[in-house]
Amino acid sequence: MPSAAQQHHLEIDAQALREALDAHQRYLAGRSGGRRFSLTYADLSNCSLEGVDLRDADLSGAKLSGASLSRANFSRASLFGADLREADLRHASLKRADLRGACLRGANLAGAELAGCDLREGRIALQDKLDGFRILRHEHRPGELNYAVLSGANLEGAQMGGAVAMASDFTDANLTDAVLSGARLARAVLDGADLSGADLGGADLTGASMRRAVLAGVNLDKARMDNCDLEGVLRGPPPSVFIDDRPLDEVLGDHEAYCDSAGQRGAVHGLPGVDFRPLRTLKRRRLTGLAAPGGVFFGLDMEGVQLQGADLAGCDFRGTNLREADLRGAKLTGAQLSRADLRGAKLGPLMIAPGRFVRTDLTRAALRGADLRGAHAARARFLEADLNGARLEGCDLAGAELEA
Repeated sequence: MPSAAQQHHLEIDAQALREALDAHQRYLAGRSGGRRFSLTYADLSNCSLEGVDLRDADLSGAKLSGASLSRANFSRASLFGADLREADLRHASLKRADLRGACLRGANLAGAELAGCDLREGRIALQDKLDGFRILRHEHRPGELNYAVLSGANLEGAQMGGAVAMASDFTDANLTDAVLSGARLARAVLDGADLSGADLGGADLTGASMRRAVLAGVNLDKARMDNCDLEGVLRGPPPSVFIDDRPLDEVLGDHEAYCDSAGQRGAVHGLPGVDFRPLRTLKRRRLTGLAAPGGVFFGLDMEGVQLQGADLAGCDFRGTNLREADLRGAKLTGAQLSRADLRGAKLGPLMIAPGRFVRTDLTRAALRGADLRGAHAARARFLEADLNGARLEGCDLAGAELEA
């Protein structure tokens, strides 16, 4: 006996699907004959819609379990109550999509764009000729994200209050300002996730892993955190930082004077483990040879900064703007560079004498989702580096050491 959901799902043949897609493209382009893609309650399980543009489409209640939807554009689409179990949604855009009541159990949303989407629980009532209205039920609870993969996904401002995402993978995801109040996140992996300003009030984080997660301005009121791994979490920045009773900015000014005068003025200080966030910006500062291993630069504007030959091992550069930065010969072993903007950055060798140079070392660095388009990384070392989801178009990697 088929379930209520199966009874209401409509079979769609390949020709009808192609016609609906073609009509939707005309609709988006404003051409004659255009018609909004509307296949509510359709059975599209295991179909391939990779890379299709379905902005503003209506797929309410549709069955898309096991479907190949990678890089598809569902921005502002209605997926209310849709069945997306085990669907491939890698790098798909679901920006401001209505996912209320959708079942995403086991779905792969790695690198997906989910900013402002609505993932709260919801239910669909369908009219039945014999029984009146009945609830469309999935085999699992609506609004479920159990075992889903959301590593590197952008969930900024997502509405996830009451969501069920037990054992889901949010590694390095952007959850800034997301609403997760009352969410069930037991055993979820939130390692490296940015939860700045998120609402986790009343959430169940029992047994969750939040290693290196950013918890600046997070509401954790009444949240359950039994056996939660909080190793290396990054909380809000201090209001100011002093080095030997001197403001950090003044100390960096000394360093710049030393660089500009070839050592005739100023002074160089070792700055291990310093939190640079109170400065807000290091844009175009001249900090050649800076020794700041283990430093925190999270989210700073460092466009065009000069850090040639700097010791930046183990530093936190997640989400940092390093566009056009000069990092030639820098030591970046074990650095956290997930989501960093390195477009046009100089990561090649630093010449120290005729025929002698120092290579930029990114051994074991985390570059998940980093943007390296147009960067110059000739001869750089990327041994054991994590480049999953990194953008490398136009990056000069001539002679670079990369894992096979």
